[in-house]
Amino acid sequence: MTALDILTATATAVSAPTRVDPIKLFLDADLVVQAVMVGLILASIWSWMIIIGFTLRMRGVRSRGESFEGGFWKADEFDEYMKAHARKDVPLARVAGSGMAEWRRSTKGGVKDLDGVRQRLALAMESQVAEESDSLASRLTFLATVGSVAPFVGLFGTVWGIMNSFFQIGAQQNSSLAVVAPGISEALFATAIGLFAAIPAVIAYNRFSQSVNSYEAKMQRFADRFHSSLSRQLERL
Repeated sequence: MTALDILTATATAVSAPTRVDPIKLFLDADLVVQAVMVGLILASIWSWMIIIGFTLRMRGVRSRGESFEGGFWKADEFDEYMKAHARKDVPLARVAGSGMAEWRRSTKGGVKDLDGVRQRLALAMESQVAEESDSLASRLTFLATVGSVAPFVGLFGTVWGIMNSFFQIGAQQNSSLAVVAPGISEALFATAIGLFAAIPAVIAYNRFSQSVNSYEAKMQRFADRFHSSLSRQLERL
């Protein structure tokens, strides 16, 4: 081996990367693979925005709900108490409000059918409970979509990158690892980003779905208790 060969080998060894550089992998990737990566990164960012926003919202909803419920059962006048909480984001207040609205409509001209009034009160509050639950879970479908679709989108980027690597082998008529490895690395990076986007989305969706179901059950228990209270008042009319 000549001195020139030794210097060339040394320069190649020094310039060779010693670790994965995500930015370089992205910049060197094929245009289609880059588009896949950008889409997955944007989906991941939006997923984390939903995760943080939902966490903060549920924390506030639970806190305000506990405060509202604690004072609601001690209030002498339900109407006056709910007016003080009308402008706050309290699902329990809206459930109680739907019950009171139906109560006023059903008792305005006198009560002739107690069972009919009870059924209408129950339906009004059950409908409001369902509406509040749907409102809380409205943005969770995006997490479910990202969790199920992102790995396949990343796999598409990987397949495309590997196809491009094989094309380079045919074009250069060289099957050495130096020709194939960069393209495969870039392709596999797309799958990694897909998993990075999907895993938190799946975990968050499962956790938040359970949280919404739990709070829906809490609202239903509150509605049942309030329905019982209104039913007792009906018997006194």
